[in-house]
Amino acid sequence: MLAYKRLLQLPEKGQHSIFLFGPRGTGKTSWIKEHLPNILYIDLLETHTYQEFLSNPSLLQNRIPENFKDWIVIDEIQKIPELLNEVHRLIEKHHYRFLLTGSSARKLRQKGVNLLAGRAFQYYMHPLTCEEMGHDFSLKTALTFGLLPFIYSEGDDPQHYLDSYIATYLREEVQQEGLVRNIGEFARFLQIASFSQGQPINYSEIARECAIERRIVSSYFEISNDLLLSRLLPVFSKKAKRRLMAQPKFYFFDVGVYRAIRPKGPLDTTEEIDGAALETLFLQHLIAFNDYYRLGYAFYYWRTSNQLEVDFIAYGERGLLAFKIKRKRTITSKDLTGLKAFANDYPMAKLYLAHGGDHEEYHGKINVIPFENILFQLKKILNP
Repeated sequence: MLAYKRLLQLPEKGQHSIFLFGPRGTGKTSWIKEHLPNILYIDLLETHTYQEFLSNPSLLQNRIPENFKDWIVIDEIQKIPELLNEVHRLIEKHHYRFLLTGSSARKLRQKGVNLLAGRAFQYYMHPLTCEEMGHDFSLKTALTFGLLPFIYSEGDDPQHYLDSYIATYLREEVQQEGLVRNIGEFARFLQIASFSQGQPINYSEIARECAIERRIVSSYFEISNDLLLSRLLPVFSKKAKRRLMAQPKFYFFDVGVYRAIRPKGPLDTTEEIDGAALETLFLQHLIAFNDYYRLGYAFYYWRTSNQLEVDFIAYGERGLLAFKIKRKRTITSKDLTGLKAFANDYPMAKLYLAHGGDHEEYHGKINVIPFENILFQLKKILNP
């Protein structure tokens, strides 16, 4: 069994409680049990515990020893959002420190997470990164099966695990929580949405494919985001000098999850699927490093009305970075067009192109770097 040192770090001192969010299977509970000794652990996935607190949240106080000073961990807090009222009361009265984990922010946002505003910091756990895996990182494996920890610790059959993972998410996070009326319709939506991976969303087209109303498609994208299954990337429009696309781009949170959901057939090209997989893997790392090292970037894409495009824009106090992702080994001047156009509009931007070759190139301000190399350099690029 392989175990990797995760990049997540929580503050050991202070009085603030913490929300630790992350999709199922990213290792939140394992990390907590390994790194935080003497915790009081309450698991809302355990049926008896769930039913007990669902009927009477005030019983939480009876679970806590008098003068308890260590972390009180409530796993999967979104199962009973009403517990936040009791958590808030106990923080005020006894100054307890709670660590509240969740694989969905939807119910919390709807039913009381703001009660803890200012008293609970938010942290995120992500799939594995190349930095955490070190020499064990395989680009081929990552692009095929993604970076959920179970695949590398006990994954004798990673494809079966991914298929089961999707089914579990649909059953336990969507159906049991009553987020949609028709679970089959939502599963179909996820499959159709997978064809939009790395593309601006065409809500009307997806609605036609799914044979449902456009407003329902829009709500399904919101649910997918709230469940942390996906992410919408807005267009970068600050001080825009050109006419830009309006719709956000869509990505599932992990490349293995994307591949497991996306239907494949004889008419699907390798270029189509692998190109989106590369982008997904790169975005995973951007988001993970940004959260773990608290770099403060917001992420966007940039595409003009005449199809000039930069795949990812990182914008924050540390700078403006533009990234283009290409599978091909040999880079031509056409591949640089989008980055050059972006540089004309934003001369202060640092420009990078990740490609499938094995050497670095320099085209004016554009740094062309092999894809695997740029993943391992990304922390330094984001935080020079």
